[in-house]
Amino acid sequence: MFTVRDWLYRHLSDPQVVGLGVLLLAGLAIITFLGSMLVPVFASIVLAYLLEGLVRWLVRSGVDRRLAVLGVYLVFMVLLIALIVAILPTVVNQIIQLVENLPAMLEQGQQAVLRLPERYPDYFSADQVAALLNTIRREAIASGRALASSFSFASVVMVISLVVYAVLLPVLVFFFLWDKSKILGWMGRFLPRHHGLAVSVWQEVDLQIGNYVRGKFIEVAIVWFGSYMTFLFFGLEFAMLLALLVGLSVIIPYVGAIVVTLPIAIVAYFQFGTSSEFMWILIAYAVIQAIDANVLVPLLFSEAVNLHPVAIIIAILVFGGIWGFWGVFFAIPLANVIQAVMNAWPRAAEEMLSEELEEPASPQASQADG
Repeated sequence: MFTVRDWLYRHLSDPQVVGLGVLLLAGLAIITFLGSMLVPVFASIVLAYLLEGLVRWLVRSGVDRRLAVLGVYLVFMVLLIALIVAILPTVVNQIIQLVENLPAMLEQGQQAVLRLPERYPDYFSADQVAALLNTIRREAIASGRALASSFSFASVVMVISLVVYAVLLPVLVFFFLWDKSKILGWMGRFLPRHHGLAVSVWQEVDLQIGNYVRGKFIEVAIVWFGSYMTFLFFGLEFAMLLALLVGLSVIIPYVGAIVVTLPIAIVAYFQFGTSSEFMWILIAYAVIQAIDANVLVPLLFSEAVNLHPVAIIIAILVFGGIWGFWGVFFAIPLANVIQAVMNAWPRAAEEMLSEELEEPASPQASQADG
């Protein structure tokens, strides 16, 4: 009869399985207790994964790795600086304009709510609408006071963080690419003695993470550009800001698209009302999401994502709750890590059991058989 003791003996008696478990626990402890301090390192690793694909392609084409790293890194920095110079002023200006227009938008929204009892007397009464508006005002005042009290400190911390990121990120990305073999060799010195299973799991996960990071950046760029051109075509205000939100929303599968729908609908409603332009913008946004889900995602992530949508949503909720933004961003790769471990764990136990069954018989048993 199969017991828990048998299961523990079968799995935990294998040093490779134990080594893999120790590495997973160590990684979990580092991210949990030091995650907030290592954010620049995580961001640099993401960017290094993004550039590593181009470096490998150049190396396969016959270019020396050092020259490939230098070329890819310099091109990346030039493009990044050009993008920031071209896009950041527009985004900042649109944020300022949106904040300046908020009072007028709130007043327009209040007038629309006050007209509800006239248009739908069977569903809304004047007292209900007045109570709703009073509740909204109280919450808005409380939120405004809390924001004002913490704004000065938060702004100082944000400025310091941006300065640190601006200095550390380029340096870390360069050395992650330049000294990749040295860094991996140094980390390998801390691996357990029996780490074959851990290495096989890491090779599979490393490939998936690389494909996922590069595919996700391509997806963000395509959705961002497509949304911006669409909003410009319809003359929607704050087109660059809203398109940026749509592009970043693809980082959070399923949930991001639903959340970003609200600001697009609000801006379109206050600009066009319930006219045909409002409906066409919502239809165009739905088409963009459909193309992303049915064309871009299968094309970019066919090798990196092999998970059920329910598993993806659960991973987003769990890892996002534990590690915030980075947990959300790496939810799918982390879920793939768990899947790879679950797939490798039974195989390790089965291989150990088969090796035990295939061991040669003892000399005494051979003489008895003779």
